[in-house]
Amino acid sequence: MIDGGEVFRKLALNVARYSGLASISRPLVGGIGAILMLHRVTAKPEKPFGLNRHLSIEPDFLDALVGDLKGNGYAFVSMDEAVARIKSGGAGGRFAAITADDAYRDNLTEALPVLERHGAPLTIYVAPALIDGSADLWWDVVEDIVDTGVSLQLAKPNGTEILYCSNPGALARLCDHLTSEVPEEEQRQTLRKFAALAGVDPGAPGRKTLMNWDEIRAAAAHPLVTIGSHTINHYNLKRLPEAVARREITDVVARLRGELGKAPRHLAYPYGFAGAVGRREVGLAREAGYLSAVTTRHGVLRAGHARHLLALPRISINGRYQSVAHVRTMLSGITTPLANRGKMVVTV
Repeated sequence: MIDGGEVFRKLALNVARYSGLASISRPLVGGIGAILMLHRVTAKPEKPFGLNRHLSIEPDFLDALVGDLKGNGYAFVSMDEAVARIKSGGAGGRFAAITADDAYRDNLTEALPVLERHGAPLTIYVAPALIDGSADLWWDVVEDIVDTGVSLQLAKPNGTEILYCSNPGALARLCDHLTSEVPEEEQRQTLRKFAALAGVDPGAPGRKTLMNWDEIRAAAAHPLVTIGSHTINHYNLKRLPEAVARREITDVVARLRGELGKAPRHLAYPYGFAGAVGRREVGLAREAGYLSAVTTRHGVLRAGHARHLLALPRISINGRYQSVAHVRTMLSGITTPLANRGKMVVTV
């Protein structure tokens, strides 16, 4: 299936690069640095043609990207240092901080060896319930369910909808049902009911692809790695009552301290887009005492982000734009206002 939005965005990136607009814009809108967002880094994804293939990049691409940015004057820094540099207005030159969401095992086995060669720090954001198996990688489980072709009954306020998973569009419909029609705290129960009907093990994707606690402890002990918080259950915080959202953001601090001996100073909001994090969630992160918090809003960093350290944008490094040239164009800053209705200092 052709993604029209992706085609348009790649066209815009190519126009910006080949026209010279990106080079011209860099001194004006390039900002002081960027936070790069990874998920998976693996040469052998389980489903190279699956719905979630965009979450993966290849280790060779990461190697080429970090090498290119270093050659162009970027310093790779930890999130602690990134915060210090933002507060200083960018003193010390352009910088990049690399972050990875969800604690995929390949962050340790395939990404970290690449970053070791470059001396580039990595912050890994951990959701303890995903590690324990008390929450599921639902975005992978739904794909396994739909692949079986089973028929499902979706509960609706005015009755029941029959979803035939063999039909085109079934995957998108099931995802929409789970993320917008089922209450957030009931999502896992509903997912597991569907998985049972399909004969799918809902815990299998997490066991196969996520680190366990011993591996997270090994990562935490590495001099280049910082472990951050991704809340307890990886819920969409904006869909939760305030008291529950507060617990998700605060309880994870004690949980990670208990597992790792050190409290997290940095937070990544699950999902991170406008429908998942807003001013309320930023206020809760402030109450919890985090040093920084990142969204998935697209944008480079500017000196003005010193006033918004708990709502920082990132540049997604993903399989859709696995091109050093594309990332260079994004880091020029020209795509930041294009993606954010003219805003230069991107927050919530």
